[in-house]
Amino acid sequence: MFLYTLVDRRWKAFSLLILLVSILLCSVLEMRREEAMLKAPVGQAEQVAAIMLSWHSLELLSLKKVQTLWAGYGSICELTARATTAAAARQMRERYGDIGVSAEGENETYALILKLISPPPRQARAEDEGHLRKIMSYEVEQNFYGSVAPLLGRDLPMARCIAATQGNPGSDTPEGLTATVMTDLRPKYPVAGEKRAVLDETQVHAALNWLSEFHKRAWTIRPLPLQELLLPPLDEADRRSRGDSRSRSVWLNGGYTYLATRRREYASLAADSASEWSSALCTPVEPTGHSIADLVANFLTPRGRAHETLIHGDVKSENLFTTHSGSEVAFYDFQYVGLGLGVCDLAKLFTCSVPVHMLTNDDGSAELLMDEGERRLLELYHNNLLAGTDKEYDWDTFVRHWETALVDWLRFQASWGFWGNTEWLEARVRSILKDQNWRTWLDEQQSLIDQETGSLPRN
Repeated sequence: MFLYTLVDRRWKAFSLLILLVSILLCSVLEMRREEAMLKAPVGQAEQVAAIMLSWHSLELLSLKKVQTLWAGYGSICELTARATTAAAARQMRERYGDIGVSAEGENETYALILKLISPPPRQARAEDEGHLRKIMSYEVEQNFYGSVAPLLGRDLPMARCIAATQGNPGSDTPEGLTATVMTDLRPKYPVAGEKRAVLDETQVHAALNWLSEFHKRAWTIRPLPLQELLLPPLDEADRRSRGDSRSRSVWLNGGYTYLATRRREYASLAADSASEWSSALCTPVEPTGHSIADLVANFLTPRGRAHETLIHGDVKSENLFTTHSGSEVAFYDFQYVGLGLGVCDLAKLFTCSVPVHMLTNDDGSAELLMDEGERRLLELYHNNLLAGTDKEYDWDTFVRHWETALVDWLRFQASWGFWGNTEWLEARVRSILKDQNWRTWLDEQQSLIDQETGSLPRN
């Protein structure tokens, strides 16, 4: 018996040692893989950049790879280029303003960015939703920079497209690549938002000012024909497989967390009896017989309503640059831009990038009504959104939209993983779900939708 116990203990210790070594080895290999990808030869990027710049009589002077895209789907490179003709230099200044980084007589050089999409070889099925979402998101970003951004005005801080592979089927760029050359924001906005870090008060106000201006200006280019917008990835792939390969604009539903594209995660949450949010969000409720998550998602689904606008879709500190003072910001990464309510952008910003002390002074209540800090930030956005317009968007309706966006954002976090101001978000949603006035309002909205469509669609 003693011998058996000794052998068993040694075997367990040996197994644990093997497990730890395996984990360490995997970590080292992953670090080396990331380093190798970042240091990989940039010959292809140089070739693509040189070709695309030549379309506008620009010459590539230097290229440096600075980032590998998520899951190895491509890379970001910083470029320096110069105009090869006086006409090209004049055109650059007329179209893009003062983006020169140095000037010596006629030899002005330009700070540019190349976003090069080159997906890794895939063994998964072609209809894998995550893969489709990434590929289509890069199409959307090119569409946005090329066709939508110019309509929003040159004075709204964002990168400007210099050249794109889309619309150039006969170009010399390698087949299967998606590439965009755009202006570099950093000369004017040199401070990068840190990954999953909070902004300071000045930066938060600047971010809200930018978002309110973006959402306001997007109102002026609506209505966008809904049939020309991208469906959720699997639905869009099905549409294309049936021969409808027309070029699309942006997402019909902005963002990447809405329920129609997160059914797998939602099913996991519904089956998780240990989570309080499983019963709170996934259980059918009266009088509709649908879950709160379904009702919320159905209300937020764009239908061409007056309050809908274009939303950024991935608002967080790491997707913006600021001036040194923090009083001005410029957002980038428009892969998930599409229709929606502006408050959906705010829900992620408040949870992931706003210091919690700017939202509430509460130190841990399980349920939380809107506090003064949260209200002040929402009022700043709401006032700026309506300034100089004839739009009607009363405060009470705006708050109902905001509360609904918070519930939807929590549904995604509960099914995917929490990060950011988690305690604040959960406390706010507990309070919202217990508010009978909100529940009645949500049921009324569903009744109106039912009258228009006949039934609750599958989100």
